[in-house]
Amino acid sequence: MHLLMQTAAPAAANSPHFPVAFTLVYVVGFIAAVTIGSIAWYNSKRPAGWESKERPDFVPKVNKEETPGLGEPKS
Repeated sequence: MHLLMQTAAPAAANSPHFPVAFTLVYVVGFIAAVTIGSIAWYNSKRPAGWESKERPDFVPKVNKEETPGLGEPKS
């Protein structure tokens, strides 16, 4: 048993202490949150001082409904 513990110790010491997949999930989630947040910000009402600025080409235009969820379906 002692022999198995000695052979496993060097392998455990060289392995990463934090899983790569766990880090990848956080990085991809952060990029997605920034992208979605940027699109939402650009489609919202402009803050003071930004009224005359152009919308970037990569941000899609989202049209608002006057009364969302009320009335008859439009399809």
